[in-house]
Amino acid sequence: MCYGDDARPPLPPISGAASDQGDIILTSSDGVRNAAYFARAAKPTGAGMVVLPDVRGLHQFYKELAQRFAEAGIDSVAIDYFARTAGMGDRSESFDYMPHVQQTTAETIAADTAAAMEHLRSKDGGAVKSVFTVGFCFGGSNSWNQSALNPGLDGCIGFYGRPQRAEPFLSRMKAPLLVLIAGDDAATPLPQSLEFVDKLKSAGVRVESHVYEGAPHSFFDRSYKQWKDACDDAWRRMLDFVKSQS
Repeated sequence: MCYGDDARPPLPPISGAASDQGDIILTSSDGVRNAAYFARAAKPTGAGMVVLPDVRGLHQFYKELAQRFAEAGIDSVAIDYFARTAGMGDRSESFDYMPHVQQTTAETIAADTAAAMEHLRSKDGGAVKSVFTVGFCFGGSNSWNQSALNPGLDGCIGFYGRPQRAEPFLSRMKAPLLVLIAGDDAATPLPQSLEFVDKLKSAGVRVESHVYEGAPHSFFDRSYKQWKDACDDAWRRMLDFVKSQS
């Protein structure tokens, strides 16, 4: 599990307001109805963000992160992965997520991401002109994978993703990637992440990357005050990436 119930996403460096937010139901191309959470920007930039959670699915951290993106002018939707096997329900720390993680596939995650993209492009979602993904841990590699699996994305951002989950899709990746690496990540050793970046470049994938020296897995958390500078820098890099690719 990447973030516990007490974790809170850091604030963006330039913060406005969200005009509306709340729970919604999205329908994927295979007919599955899935829980999601939307946040609309009060001052939209025309960009949209699909938030892909960690292994626990759509819990409070990611709902709040969608709000933070909206406050930065980016209409956002955070999705869940597990409607097919767990139904729509509680994703607190008591949720036994691993049996459901093991039943996900790249194709179903891509379908759920596509449903969120469609919502963002609709009038109700903000009618955005550009769409990005961002994910963390399990969601980090899922986000990178969307570069190959969901045509029409403008960029894919991943924090502390697992390279081995994304490498099978390298040859099909189209959208540029932003790879944000925790330098002291116990789950993914730094050499693996650096090798992944090299493989992306060799495959011709447009990629930006940054290593946060000494930072642990899940450092992007407001409760980790010692990593505030890293969190601020990560926000700056994400917002610059969205602006440059929109």
